[in-house]
Amino acid sequence: MAEVKIKDVQKKFGSILALDAIDLTIHDNEFVVLVGPSGSGKSTLLRIIAGLERETHGTVSINGEAMAGVAPKHRDVAMVFQSHALYPHMNVYDNLAFNQRIRGVARKQVDDKVREVAERLEITDLLKRRPRQMSGGQRQRVAIGRALVRDPQIFLFDEPLSNLDAELRVRLRTEIKRLHRELQRTSIYVTHDQVEAMTLADRVVVLRDGRIEQIGEPDTLYQRPANIFVAGFIGSPAMNLIAAEASKKFLHIGSQTLATEFEGSGAVTLGIRPEDFLLEGPDTPGTIGAQVTLIEPMGADTLIFCLIDGRLEVSVRLPRHIRIADGENLRLKPRRDSLHLFDPESGQRLN
Repeated sequence: MAEVKIKDVQKKFGSILALDAIDLTIHDNEFVVLVGPSGSGKSTLLRIIAGLERETHGTVSINGEAMAGVAPKHRDVAMVFQSHALYPHMNVYDNLAFNQRIRGVARKQVDDKVREVAERLEITDLLKRRPRQMSGGQRQRVAIGRALVRDPQIFLFDEPLSNLDAELRVRLRTEIKRLHRELQRTSIYVTHDQVEAMTLADRVVVLRDGRIEQIGEPDTLYQRPANIFVAGFIGSPAMNLIAAEASKKFLHIGSQTLATEFEGSGAVTLGIRPEDFLLEGPDTPGTIGAQVTLIEPMGADTLIFCLIDGRLEVSVRLPRHIRIADGENLRLKPRRDSLHLFDPESGQRLN
């Protein structure tokens, strides 16, 4: 069992407020991803959980025990860093075994555990190599293995894949998810990559400027973002955010109008995801006109950039078999259940 409770945590570095009023409970065996732009406080929060930083205010508890004053080595956590941080003078076997050896674990037990982890991560053939003799992906796999050998109750990952190329990131991301499912340990993972967050997490915590913007399952954040920031941050390509005017169940976008179920009035920010536009014929009611300005083939589909009224840019994702010409005029119909409305001043969701 490993439940982490973070209550009203604040962290200051001098006059800089890095974290403010963080309340979060991470349940036993849950995989929680902390995501946000650089400087949002996600790594600082992870380091506080690990005991590498001390909170200025508030409490962190593991299994009901307050961690104030508890050293990192006594928290039963293992951390995988952005840099693999292996001992360069040791081979892989010794890197994996080092922590257990200094804890006085019996040699046979250490050897069994190292070989079990090496087999699980498919690095058995690397055990005699030193870090400089391996690729970046192999070194990071060893770093993950070093955490596995410790068999902690909580795994902490601080952007472990950010220094790898795209193909290796996908492979190791899949491996981390598989390991979590097999080991059933509480895992807390920090990334700035929202694709990693969406594919790995049971729940995602979106941070900005040291505060939590939204917590929820990946699908909830995607389908019902709480505010403009989350709407623009979650999703690739990003959600279209368009200035509009609401009036009596209609939305006025420039010179064009869409019907809606929203009964409010006044200025709003309309959010539409690129894949939620339907391409319709020229005489179809409930459509808006847009002119194509740029086409980006993406393999499985095509991303089209358009201008509404010559000034409002939107992106549209279409199946690859639909052929569109640069400069072509399109009629676009948003799916009515996919319109997201936000207050342009507070940024909060309206519908």
